[in-house]
Amino acid sequence: MASSLESYVAAWVAQDSELIASAVALDCVITECYGPVYRGRDTVRRWAGAWFGAGGTIHRWEITDLIVAGDREVAQWTFECTFGGVRSTFDGATVAHAADGLITNLREYQTTAELYDWDGTWRE
Repeated sequence: MASSLESYVAAWVAQDSELIASAVALDCVITECYGPVYRGRDTVRRWAGAWFGAGGTIHRWEITDLIVAGDREVAQWTFECTFGGVRSTFDGATVAHAADGLITNLREYQTTAELYDWDGTWRE
């Protein structure tokens, strides 16, 4: 059985606004890594519909590590999408709380610089 977070990610990959809304609690709070905060299932449904309606496409959202402990779920992932005609890929992480199989609170974090092996100097 998929975790609440896996179901939420799968709904986005399916690009289905109703499925996304059904993965979150009525009074959920979703904080996207870009800054917007979406409060409530209806707002999440509108956000997803607007994102896909604006031509947003998810090519891949792969969970690479997942930890589930009680009502808390933490994942690392790689995300690839096209939005506004720009295709991008980045790594990130999500910290979520769930109840009764639904996401109640979720916060995303994004890697903002290219990763590299440190060799004694830092890149600028």
